[in-house]
Amino acid sequence: MAYYNEITRRSDLVERTFETIADYFHTAAARHAKRRIYKTTLGELSALGNRDLADLGINRSEIKRLAWEAAEKAKVD
Repeated sequence: MAYYNEITRRSDLVERTFETIADYFHTAAARHAKRRIYKTTLGELSALGNRDLADLGINRSEIKRLAWEAAEKAKVD
């Protein structure tokens, strides 16, 4: 019986370790996806002229904030 408990404990440790590693890679992938959305949005808005931005009601100083908000609101899974 003690041998069985020892195996169970090791199994739990291995399971938790793999779970932690999987969570790490999931978080890294989500951050990468959000960063890609941020950079894409930033590039697209930066490429617009002042007149186009004014038509959209955006000031050039707001571009970084808007790109960050777009990345944060994006559903990344």
